[in-house]
Amino acid sequence: MALIDKDRGTLVLRRPGESEPPRTWRTWLIGRRLATADAPHQTIGKAVGLAVFASDALSSTAYATQEILFVLAVAGTMAFGYAFPISIAIVGLLAIVTISYEQTIHAYPNGGGAYIVSRDNLGELPAQIAGAALLTDYILTVSVSISSGVAQIASAYPWLFAYRVEVAVVMVSLIMLINLRGVRESGVAFAIPTYFFLLMMFVTVGFGFFRYLTGGLGAVVDPPEMEIEATQFVTLFLVLHAFANGTTALTGVEAISNGIPAFREPRSHNAGVTLIWMASILGSLFLGITFLANQIGAIPSEAETVISQLARTVYEGRGPLYLSAVAATAIILIMAANTAFADFPRLGALMAGDGFLPRQLTYRGSRLVYSRGIITLALLASILIVIFNASVTALIPLYAIGVFMSFSLSQSGMARRWHKIGQLQPDETIDEQGSTLRYNAGWRYKMVVNGFGALCTTIVMSIFAITKFSEGAWVVLILIPTLVILFSAIHRHYRELAGRLSLRKYAAPPRISRHRVIMLVSGVHQGTLAALRYARLLSDDVTAVHVSTNPDEADRVCQQWDGWGNGVRLVILDSPYRLLIEPLLDYINQIDARRQPNEIITIVVPQFVPGHWWHNLLHTQTAFLLRLALVFRPGIVITSVPYLIE
Repeated sequence: MALIDKDRGTLVLRRPGESEPPRTWRTWLIGRRLATADAPHQTIGKAVGLAVFASDALSSTAYATQEILFVLAVAGTMAFGYAFPISIAIVGLLAIVTISYEQTIHAYPNGGGAYIVSRDNLGELPAQIAGAALLTDYILTVSVSISSGVAQIASAYPWLFAYRVEVAVVMVSLIMLINLRGVRESGVAFAIPTYFFLLMMFVTVGFGFFRYLTGGLGAVVDPPEMEIEATQFVTLFLVLHAFANGTTALTGVEAISNGIPAFREPRSHNAGVTLIWMASILGSLFLGITFLANQIGAIPSEAETVISQLARTVYEGRGPLYLSAVAATAIILIMAANTAFADFPRLGALMAGDGFLPRQLTYRGSRLVYSRGIITLALLASILIVIFNASVTALIPLYAIGVFMSFSLSQSGMARRWHKIGQLQPDETIDEQGSTLRYNAGWRYKMVVNGFGALCTTIVMSIFAITKFSEGAWVVLILIPTLVILFSAIHRHYRELAGRLSLRKYAAPPRISRHRVIMLVSGVHQGTLAALRYARLLSDDVTAVHVSTNPDEADRVCQQWDGWGNGVRLVILDSPYRLLIEPLLDYINQIDARRQPNEIITIVVPQFVPGHWWHNLLHTQTAFLLRLALVFRPGIVITSVPYLIE
């Protein structure tokens, strides 16, 4: 049944889609294909949203304390006492960032985070920098969280340490497949391990505090050997270095603001509540783990994590509770990569929609997720894991610069937004690309909050860049400008292409005065005659061309053409060196050189379509080779005429 669209000047017929996609191996792997109308039913609530978007931030409690201790170790174990004061400062910074992003969530209910905020308030270049920083952060999130999860497993089963890279890549592939099944299904799958981790961590920290207060906690038994030799005193630079390492606990805080569209209505409210939950849980666990790690004398080590040492001290051995705590930590660290898999494709689609990344990233897959972005993230993260040998300590220096760069740009953009709002009249509104500006009486207070947050995160970013520069942070400082240059090049291409394809100031094209058809003939058979019938429908000016590499074969073609060619002229191109494409190109170039201004040339190529795909390997792909040679030649069209061989 056709539906007539009466709202248009021309007749438009609409046919409702009734066909259902067939079931294939992909159906079994990632589920049945979802219709576009199913999108509103794929949203999630606060409980599942915490698992999807907060697992990265929550999982950082498993390694943030260890990274602080790794830096302080160069001043000896006595310097570990600075870890808890440093963690208090980090939690203070977490509160500032959380308040700022809570405002962002309500100001930009359609999501986008730092990229959208920067684009609307700071301009195109800051938006590209924010996008580059966030994309880099998401790739590193997967690499760091998976590597840290595998390290937790290797702490309990040391024989796996030698296979950590292979295990990590397999884990990335597994999470990729789960995410390809859709936001709703992946959220439910990740909710159980996330809440199991929270339960085990609160039980471990709570029991640890109980034993500490009752005087029965004690010190870690048989701690790993100190891998770093004490070579210096505690200095301000060292403390700032440790602070910078510990700020990895804040990675993932921005994820909820990027993924607001995934929440059920009211989206902003649900996303904001989830953000507050996440920050509260993150801050309390981080402080508790750092305090207890200092009390038991935990030693930072690649061989056994601080969480493992804390759990076996609290539970007095490697019993079921210890194994449960370590298993929960390993699982949440691996699952934490899901935050990046939820946000990287969304951000990639936003930037691709603005023309800064390939347009293919805007396409939704069969399960209504940006499947191409998911696969791209998995590949890039796996490459990093292999390059850095799945070492958390080696990857961490690359990590937090991008995070705090996006924090700074986002909060600077929000401060700029509040300033613009302050200039409006009480009843005035302005529609921007990502949000609507309305007058707010508290704009000064909110501008100060975001401005102070931007100042704090910029200072932290500078500290991280300076203290971690020689350890690998220079890579990110080069990578982000490189990505910005790449984004600009892609954007310039799309802009120039749009200009060339635009219908503005476009006059009607001149009428084609002549249509010349050249049909290739390898032999005279049913496929050739089918192509000939099609060629004669296009034009009365048809020339058949045969490249002769064998005189006897050329004579046979001439004899058969005389009987079946219906009077169409045949040109024989002798090829004494048995070349095929080169004589054709020479002939076409000669014809093209004499082409009239309004003349078009169509090259018709008969093409066999065998019953099995692998039979194509047995035939010369002439049409494909000609397209490669002539694709940049205006006025020349190459048409394949398929002939099905059953």
